[in-house]
Amino acid sequence: MYLGNKIVVVMPAYNAAKTIAKTVEEVHQQGIVDEIIIVDDHSRDDTVAVAKTLPGVRVHAHERNTGYGGNQKTCYRLALEAGADIVIMVHPDYQYTPKLILAMASMIANDLHPCVLASRILGGYSLQGGMPMWKYVANRFLTAAENLLLGAKLSEYHTGYRAFSKEILQKLAPNLVANSDDFVFDNQMLAQIHWHRFTIGEVSCPTKYFKEASSINFRRSCKYGIGCLDTGLKFRLAKLGLAKPKIFFP
Repeated sequence: MYLGNKIVVVMPAYNAAKTIAKTVEEVHQQGIVDEIIIVDDHSRDDTVAVAKTLPGVRVHAHERNTGYGGNQKTCYRLALEAGADIVIMVHPDYQYTPKLILAMASMIANDLHPCVLASRILGGYSLQGGMPMWKYVANRFLTAAENLLLGAKLSEYHTGYRAFSKEILQKLAPNLVANSDDFVFDNQMLAQIHWHRFTIGEVSCPTKYFKEASSINFRRSCKYGIGCLDTGLKFRLAKLGLAKPKIFFP
C-alpha cells in the first residue's frame, strides 16, 4: 500500500524459471507491493513450479501460449479484478530492476502522471547494460518516428517496465481487446494512451542484458518495428479523420 493505493505488480512470464525468484524477492524488498500476480504463458521450463514456491505470489497459468500481448491482457484484467489502484508491469527475467517500483508508484499516487515508463535511454543505461548496437539504433529510429507521428516527446517506446493507474487501465480496457497478442501490443498501448490524452512520465532505468534475460531475435524485431510504424501511421490517419482503426475505435 502506498498513500492509500493498493499496489499490484504483474509479471508476464515465459521461460523465466532461472530469474523469477530473484525478481520477486527484489519486488518484496520495496515494501509497498500488496500483491504480485505472475501470468505464465505456457512456459516450456519450470516457471510455474518455481513461482508457486514463492511467498506472496498469485500464479495464473495459461493452458496455451497466447503471446506477449495476450499475456499482458490477462495481467491487467487480473490486476483490476484484484482491486489494484496502481499496476506495475515488470518482466520476471530480471532485466529491469524492481528498485524503481516506489518511484514509479509515487508519480502516479501523487497525480503527476497516470502512466510511467522506466526508460533505458535516459541516463545512457542501454549500451552500458549491454544492449546490442543494432537494437539501440533501431530503438532510436523508431522512437523518433513515433514521436513525430504521435506528436509526443518520449525517450523510448520499447521498455517492458511500466506503471499504470487504475483509471487509465479501465479507460483503455475496450481498446486493449483489439490489440495484437504479439510484442507490438506494448506500442499500441502507448499510442492508445496518447489517443485518450493521458500524460506519460519517465524515470531513468538501469538494465542488464545477459543469457537468461528474454530478448526477441532480429527477424521478430523487424516484424515488431514494422508494427510500430504501422501503429504510428494509423494514429496519425485517425487524428486527421482519414481512418478509424479498431485499436482507437473499438
